[in-house]
Amino acid sequence: MDLYGELILDHSKHPQHVGLREPFGAEVHHINPTCGDEITLRVQVTDGVISDVSYDAQGCSISIASTSVLAEETIGHPVDEALQTFLAMRTMLTSKGTDAGDPEEIGDGVAFAGVSRYPARVKCALLGWTAFTDALARSGEDISAVSSSAPSRT
Repeated sequence: MDLYGELILDHSKHPQHVGLREPFGAEVHHINPTCGDEITLRVQVTDGVISDVSYDAQGCSISIASTSVLAEETIGHPVDEALQTFLAMRTMLTSKGTDAGDPEEIGDGVAFAGVSRYPARVKCALLGWTAFTDALARSGEDISAVSSSAPSRT
């Protein structure tokens, strides 16, 4: 699979759910210091369901496209299901090419499987997702399922 597959390019040129909206439960700002990608992300949870993810992102095609896919794959889903999607995405992206991803778990996120072979780009693809989990925590949601399964740094 090409690093900049057609789906990634489409999401980077036409990002879904872009723009900061209200209401929101929490807002976070994350920066990837290795490349300068930035994102301000807001999340709104209503009755345990992700009712909105909005963001303003500046950076490479991979970070913008990954955040666009994040919004599509989490809005309308319960928080625990969205966290499982994050875990599956993170597992694929940190697999160094051994995990192709499951479209049942991460939908269009499988387009980023090739990114896992480029360690410098993994942080770009995870920027929006880590901002998302941070925003969930700041809005009072339990993200212990994510923090208790952090990948090893070895």
